[in-house]
This record gives sequence, C-alpha cells and structure tokens, in this order.
Amino acid sequence: MNLLTIKNLSKAFTDKVLLDGVDFSLEEGEKVGIIGINGTGKSTLLRIIAGLEEGDSGEYIKGKNVVINYLPQNPVFEPGQTVYEYVVKYNQGHDDSYGALEGEAKTILNQLGFDDVDVPVDNLSGGQKKKVALAAVLLSRNEVLILDEPTNHLDHHMTEWLEGWLKSYRGALIMITHDRYFLDLVCNRIVEIDKGKLYSYKTNYEGFLELKSQREEMALATQAKHRNILRKEIAWMQRGARARSTKQKAHIQRYEALRDEKPVEIDSNVEIESLSSRLGNKTIELENITVTFEGRTYIKDFSYNFLRNDRVGILGPNGCGKSSLLKLIMREYEPDTGSIEIGETVNIGYYAQEAVGMDDNQKVIDYVKDVAEYIRTEDGYISASQLLEKFLFTGSMQYQKIGKLSGGEKRRLYLARVLMGAPNVLILDEPTNDLDISTLYILEDYLDTFQGILITVSHDRYFLDRVVNRMLTFNSTGEITLFNGSYSDYYNSHRGEFEITVGSRNVNSNNSDDNLRDKASENEDAEETLSGAEAYKQQKAQNKKLKFTYKEQLEYDTIEDDIEALENKIAEIDEQLSDPKIASDFVKLNELGAAKSELEAQLDEKMDRYVYLEELAEKIKAGQ
Repeated sequence: MNLLTIKNLSKAFTDKVLLDGVDFSLEEGEKVGIIGINGTGKSTLLRIIAGLEEGDSGEYIKGKNVVINYLPQNPVFEPGQTVYEYVVKYNQGHDDSYGALEGEAKTILNQLGFDDVDVPVDNLSGGQKKKVALAAVLLSRNEVLILDEPTNHLDHHMTEWLEGWLKSYRGALIMITHDRYFLDLVCNRIVEIDKGKLYSYKTNYEGFLELKSQREEMALATQAKHRNILRKEIAWMQRGARARSTKQKAHIQRYEALRDEKPVEIDSNVEIESLSSRLGNKTIELENITVTFEGRTYIKDFSYNFLRNDRVGILGPNGCGKSSLLKLIMREYEPDTGSIEIGETVNIGYYAQEAVGMDDNQKVIDYVKDVAEYIRTEDGYISASQLLEKFLFTGSMQYQKIGKLSGGEKRRLYLARVLMGAPNVLILDEPTNDLDISTLYILEDYLDTFQGILITVSHDRYFLDRVVNRMLTFNSTGEITLFNGSYSDYYNSHRGEFEITVGSRNVNSNNSDDNLRDKASENEDAEETLSGAEAYKQQKAQNKKLKFTYKEQLEYDTIEDDIEALENKIAEIDEQLSDPKIASDFVKLNELGAAKSELEAQLDEKMDRYVYLEELAEKIKAGQ
C-alpha cells in the first residue's frame, strides 16, 4: 500500500537547485536509505517528506491516517526538561498504558547509555542530546519513521543495537546515514540524490553500487551512439538540404537536439597519491599514562609505541576517554602520571570533531591556501585548487565564502585543509560523523597510499575495516587493550557483547527484513555480422552506373521517415528509462536496454545507408 507520494518536486536555495522536478513514493515495509554528497538536499528532502518544509513547486500526497515521526540532525529541547520527561512527553497522546510507556522509556534510555534518566537535557553534550531524541522517536507509534543521521554519536555497541532494532521495525523507514554497513544490512531500497535528480534502486547498498555502475555504463553507451549519429548528421548538414522542406526541417531539429545534448556526467574515481614528509625512527611513545578527572580514571597505566605506517583504530563507549587520548598525543594537556615523547620529525595533521578557525567570510580557496599552496605527491605537485577539486569543490565553489556552505561541506573543506599540510601522522577524531559517502571514498583512497601513522577514533565499521589493521579498545575502568586485526575480526571475537535487544512499539504489521536484490541476467554473446558500412561499400563498388535502382529510389524516398520512426521509438524508451519506478526494476530495465540497443543498431545502419544514398544522389545529379 502506498503511504505517500511526491510528484514533480522542485526546491532551490538561493541560486543553487537542490531538487529539480523529482518524484518520490513510499510503500509499506520499505526501508529507504537516502544518499548523496553533502549539500545536495538530502536533509531538505526529509523535511519536505515529514511535512516540515514545502517545495517551491510540486505535489505532496499523504495517506489520511499515516503518522510520520522525524528525527532531525539537531533536535530542539525545552529548557529545564529532564531526559525522562522529554521522552515521555514526546510520546503522550497515544492510547497506550502510560505505565507501559514509562517502563519502555526507561528501558530504551538505559540501552542508549543513560543510567540517570532524571538528568536535565541542558547538561548533556550534543551527542547525548541526539540520543535522547532518538529514544523518543523510536518509542513513537507511526507508519513512517524518518531519521537524519541516526548513527552519529553512537558508539559501535549502540550502532549494532540500533541496526537490529530497525531491522525488526514493522513500519516504513526513510533515513540518511553514511554508515555503509548500516545501509547494507537495514535498507531494502537506496535513493540517490545526484545533480538535482533522484535515482531509486530497489536493493541494499551493495546492490546499489552494482546497479549504479550498470546505469552509468548504459548512459555512456547511449552517448557514444548519439555522437556517432551526430557525426553523420553533421556530414549531412554540410552537403546541403534535400528539397522537401517539411522533412528537412524535422531533420534539422533532430540534428540540433543531438548537437545540444548535454554530456553524461559520471562520478569520477578520485585518486589522491599522498607523499607525506619524512618520518624518522622515533615517532610517538606513550609510557605508563594515567588520566583521571573528578575521581574517575579514564586512562589507566597505558603504554604504546606507535610504529611507522601504524594504522590504529580506537574503540570504546562514549565518554570513556578516546578523544582524551588523542588530545594527549596532540599535547593539548599532560597526563596525571607517565610520559609522552614525540619524535622531532613528526608532523601531525589533526581532524577534530569540531573545526576551529573557520571564518565564514573567507573564501574556500583561501582557507586551504593558508596551509600551503602546493603539496608534493608521487606524481609531482598538486595545488590547493586541484586538491579542492578532488574534494568536490569545483569551479566557482572555490571562490564562494565559507558561510554559504552546508555543515557537511564545511567538514569536507576542513578535511582538505588538514591533508594540505602533508602530515606524516594523521589523527582523525570521528571523521565519518559528518562526511558523506563520496568524501569517505576519497579519504579512504588517500589513506591507501598514505606513508605515515594513522590514528582514528570512529564508530563507522566499514571505515575501520577499510583503513586500520589494529584496535585499541577502551573499557569503563580506563584499561586499554591492543587487538591486532580489523573491526570485523574484533566483532567476531566479541560477538556476545553486541547482543542487546529491546521491543519496538510500532503499529504497522508489515515486516520487510530481507534485503531485496535484483540480479542482472547474463547477456548471450551476439553473433558477428558484417557491419552496415562494409555492406554498403560492397554494394557501392558493384554499382557501376551512377543511377538509382528501383529499390534504391524507393529507399531514398522513404529513408528519412524510417529514421524518424526509429528515433521516436528510442525516445519513447528513453522516457520510460527516466521513470523512477522503471529505474528500480532491473528486469524491466534490462529489457528496455536490450530493445534500445537493437533500435540504435538499426538506426546506425539506416544512417550509414542514408549517407551512402545521399552521396550517390549528389553524384547522379552532378553527372546529368
């Protein structure tokens, strides 16, 4: 059953078009992941779906009894409210027993790490406030649940718990998250926002990557065909018009449409070859470090010598001291006991949770140039402008003021500035919280060739599996344990720690746990045939007299109509391929693609034949 539908939605912010005539619909049981680079309008789309914002144009239709609950990136709280009061008040108005609601509220808050549910929300950090709002939304009765970055500020235990909760959730789900494992395991549909358009794929994240690649390959193949046809049309235009004015006008219009067709824009595979400054034998040495605060021990008697090319991930519950360890290495403060020694050649690049020193009135390019104008790589030198292009700041965006950027775009810019310093020790504190998936791929590619030490605090399991080979894990008593292996290795060896459950309170009875994945059928090898061009050459050689045969004259009189008919059929298929429903149906997509390829082959032969007949007609006319 359809829950809501949006038709022909457009939305612009100042001079930037976020959504350009897009369609979106949601069915019962669908779990939709919205992806796209920061600043493309993902959060805007969620607010419009939630009914909190309107598009500039378009139609919004929602079922009469459909209840939507929405978790924003930055929830707002009433002054003086306690954690418990907020969650209970948010869910008042249901027909449930308040006793049951209160019990479930305490349960879910405890699962999210709130031992004291009477603490005022005003006293909490931004991350803790987000978890309070998450608890309230998860307890709500609804048919549609909308979550904007729900995994931000959740440690790996909580992320695993939320993943299980949402997999068993019985309503429809729409969410933005950059956690690729989360998308893969929870969602059964991916919607990508790209250059103002929506592309829907009825699959999980892994399937999305496969289908997107196939869509781009098909678009490139179509573009190549169109360029080939345009080349022939140009030759036709240069030879002059045939005397039939109406058909000539239509042919010229087809030529102009091909000439003005925008080139297909395909996401480029960004590679940044890094060559950091030289790192000596002595790097970072921690000896018997202890840190206490207000009677609590956060780091207890910890020693570790970082090796050259060490890639270390730091895991632990929120508030256990992970960021404190990073700040100790940065020498922002000293330990209570123990010592820290930093080698003379160490050049630290620090990506903090909060960017400092950003002036909203400064230009993007100048912010990066403040660090350096050029960075040395294995392939030579790269300028600040070139690095910004690799981080998706192209053209005029580099000369915009920072204040015009979205929050995610600012984080991407901050990362580019850190890397511009060519560090040989890279410290990343929760880099995946506000970076979009495209930027994470760029960062991961950079780290593939990074010649130095990587130290990162992250709850993004995919990122940890991708870039680190050992873990430092914190516990509640301040002890830090070294684990050699990836995050998945660690998870598999500590699986029992992740088995946390809590009931869900949703009215929708339809469950859609299984990820749907369409699989492409294998194409049979086509038999080799003599090309149309070669066939026509042979025919031309055999034609000793410069005159049309009866069949050639008949063909010459009708070939433009045949070409027009083929072009119209191809245009009809193109229109079907642009339908979001078709784009998510791979079987239908494959059928249409095959039909289009066959028509384009016929059109190609007709165009070759047309060129030959026109040349022959000109020679016949010249010989008369």
